[in-house]
Amino acid sequence: MRIATYNVEWFSSLFDDQNQLLMDDGWSGRQGVTRAQQIEAVGTVFTALDADAVMVVEAPDQGSKRDTVLALERFAAAFELRAHKAVLGFANTTQQEIALLYDPEALTPVHDPRGVPTGQEGANGAPRFDGTLRLDLDVDAKEDLVVFSKPPLELDVTTASGRRLRLIGAHLKSKAPHGARNRDEVMKLSIANRRKQLAQAIWLRRRIEEELAAGEDVILLGDLNDGPGLDAFEDLFGRSSVEILLGSNSSPRMYDPHAEMALRHKLAAQPTTARFHIEREGRYLNALLDYIMVSEKLRSANPRWRIWHPFEDHTCWDVPELRDALLTASDHFPVVLDIDI
Repeated sequence: MRIATYNVEWFSSLFDDQNQLLMDDGWSGRQGVTRAQQIEAVGTVFTALDADAVMVVEAPDQGSKRDTVLALERFAAAFELRAHKAVLGFANTTQQEIALLYDPEALTPVHDPRGVPTGQEGANGAPRFDGTLRLDLDVDAKEDLVVFSKPPLELDVTTASGRRLRLIGAHLKSKAPHGARNRDEVMKLSIANRRKQLAQAIWLRRRIEEELAAGEDVILLGDLNDGPGLDAFEDLFGRSSVEILLGSNSSPRMYDPHAEMALRHKLAAQPTTARFHIEREGRYLNALLDYIMVSEKLRSANPRWRIWHPFEDHTCWDVPELRDALLTASDHFPVVLDIDI
């Protein structure tokens, strides 16, 4: 089975309010790229992936006029993709949903959120992801209220071979310090936002530990917007979100070879999954942000990971059409897991 995670930058801007693809020369959400160019590029990438399931990060918007599932299924139909059905969990207000596009002949996913629902007052532990977590984020001995701007997507999955597992799609985000008027305010807001992201990682890790304790096989995949050594405040807090989600030596571990490589060799060359243009410096920044983490029992199912980075993967580089499509489609590149389940 092939499972992938792919952050498609501003996928939502490629559809109109009737959930139809905007195949025209209007500008997409990507600088210098028209909607038609991005649509063709995204379609080329998805066709080449030929995945049984793709966790789509920044999926089309869900709202009063927008329908994420309908938009994704129309996109799949336009490119005759094998993965042509979609499932959505809790919608959010960011126009960047988390959804799974999948082949119904290969697996059956059901949105199955765990944890207790909460009101605005929140709850401790690991409440349902559309609720509120009570957690002390600093040293004032007072509980703060934590929410997900993009609640993770929890799926109960049964594969065609009869294997059951839990699939969790995530898009963690640390907000930019909007509204800051000087350096001190930038620092204060940045630290506060960083605390909130780490709190979200703790919340997500608690859910993973509950699943593992119940004997479930778990795959966590998505854009964690974090990695070892990536954040300027990592020394202040001791750990990155990725390290929290992987687990410690005293708790059940999750595994991603790219994360492990980055943790072991912080000064060596590392794999990357995203490429951002730094306009003021006239260069590109590469970063490891996207992951597919598997629980221990799944490591015996012959898992093979691959990042479809056109400058780091020989096969992607060697096919000009795919190479160009990967660079045009998004500022992230797909991460692929082939596994015998």
